Amino acid sequence: MKFRRKQVEDVHINLTPLIDCILFILVFLLLSTTFQQQSRLNLSLPDAQGVPPKEFDHKIEVMVDSTGHYAVNGQALSTKEVSDLSAAVKQAANDRRDLMFVIAADAKASHQDVIRVMDVAGQLGFVNINISTKVPTRGY
Repeated sequence: MKFRRKQVEDVHINLTPLIDCILFILVFLLLSTTFQQQSRLNLSLPDAQGVPPKEFDHKIEVMVDSTGHYAVNGQALSTKEVSDLSAAVKQAANDRRDLMFVIAADAKASHQDVIRVMDVAGQLGFVNINISTKVPTRGY
């Protein structure tokens, strides 16, 4: 007896609709995604223009020179230590924390030295902290 063999049809998978769907999803994602780099900051720093200076009866002025040495109200400190700076500011303040605290730093002073002065002022409880600047000349 001769049986007839079933013919097996080749299975074909049509990939065209799958590729079309993937391309539509890709285009949708590209159009809806923003490619901004969050790590870069473009800063435009403001100039210190003519704000009239206020005169205070008593103030504490800490000067930072380009080498990182400090002076409190014109009296130079012998070391760059934070403890010496803190002691000199405490002595100049006489337990008054409402005095104006002015930081006058040289343009070439390191950022760390200025931050150290601000940190001492914050630890001692000063709330009126100013940074001295000069008004730029108009000669372009």
